[in-house]
Amino acid sequence: MRIIVVGSGYVGLVSGACFAESGVNVTCVDVSADKIQHLKDGAIPIYEPGLEDMIKRNVEKKRLSFTTDLKEGIDGSEVIFIAVGTPPGEDGSADLKHVLSVAKEIGQVITKHMVVVTKSTVPVGTSEKIRKVIQNELNKRKVSVPFDVASNPEFLKEGAAVDDFLKPERIVIGIDNEKTGEIMKRLYMPFVLNNHPILFMDIASAEITKYAANAMLATRISFINEIANLCDILGADINNVRKGIGSDSRIGSKFIYPGTGYGGSCFPKDVKAIIKTAHDNGYELNVIKAVEKANEYQKNVIFSKMTMFFKSNLKNRVIGIWGLSFKPKTDDIREASSIILIEKLLQAGAKVKAYDPAAMEEAKKHLGNKIEYAADPYAALIDVDAMALMTEWAEFHLPDYKKMADLMKGKVIFDGRNIYDPDELNRLGFKYFGIGRR
Repeated sequence: MRIIVVGSGYVGLVSGACFAESGVNVTCVDVSADKIQHLKDGAIPIYEPGLEDMIKRNVEKKRLSFTTDLKEGIDGSEVIFIAVGTPPGEDGSADLKHVLSVAKEIGQVITKHMVVVTKSTVPVGTSEKIRKVIQNELNKRKVSVPFDVASNPEFLKEGAAVDDFLKPERIVIGIDNEKTGEIMKRLYMPFVLNNHPILFMDIASAEITKYAANAMLATRISFINEIANLCDILGADINNVRKGIGSDSRIGSKFIYPGTGYGGSCFPKDVKAIIKTAHDNGYELNVIKAVEKANEYQKNVIFSKMTMFFKSNLKNRVIGIWGLSFKPKTDDIREASSIILIEKLLQAGAKVKAYDPAAMEEAKKHLGNKIEYAADPYAALIDVDAMALMTEWAEFHLPDYKKMADLMKGKVIFDGRNIYDPDELNRLGFKYFGIGRR
């Protein structure tokens, strides 16, 4: 089977590589000549565990190729995936210009039946827009080429995307005819041998499922963060509360870990987009709007704790930051709470030293030389007045506390992910501030 994946960003690259791993011949297409050349040279533009080796292996086996020319992979292909970005517009709506641009190009080059599948996260109705754009181009060419559209949202977690694709909990596919369903079922068969289901549904339902899933997860995060903030006020410990409610089978323990707010490329964008979609259709998603508001508040929690501790005098204070990416096992700093904290510290006149195992280069693109980038975690603590743990990378979990104490001018730790034991740190002479920790 041959397929095309248009868009060689996070979703497209992972999808293309994993399909190739299952034996499919995949052509990945991108408008960026530099990105395609780098991929041909073996340079991977994103940090994702297991992806680089998989790409290298499938390129060598000639199952995976890269090009800027959509026509190059058309012959013999049955499915074209659209996996380009849908960044938020100023009003929060998903910007579909890249998606519709791909649809236009598809209409200009297809010569036989194709299934055009949207993997980008898009609002309800996008598949019909894609259908109209493709048909319009076919009309301009005065040709009759049959094609079908489908929606196949991705549910990949950054840092675990390869495993998520190869061993999915479920695969959601929106279709409007049985022929398309059979083609998609054949393509995905290698990934459901673990008995996890392919959920076929109408296209509109598939399109909204992705937004609904992310909005639900964001809701759980904001809920537990608000309860943690209340614990701070009342002197309770959120870890005990979390265990107490998580043991209820109706609630469960996933996504109820308090922290400094959600970030990344999906949750913030998708929450805004579903709010805007509802608003445009005359309905207000009041719960999800509150989720977004709570998350914006949470991103400032560590800065507020620092401001209170230093009595609003952060000028010339030196702060060490552990973790820049919005979560571990990725170099993605989009909507990361660490970046918001750093910017606020700089505005307050503080100096910042930071370390991250993967996201330093991405941070430099955003922050430039405004901060000092440390060569290792401990170098980020030399002579600091305090440190903030912002990303729970594995290497930060069991640090050398004695070495930290010797390096730090002020033995103050702000734990934005609650990975340290307050009692242990207090016994060692540190002042500890977590999220909802007594």
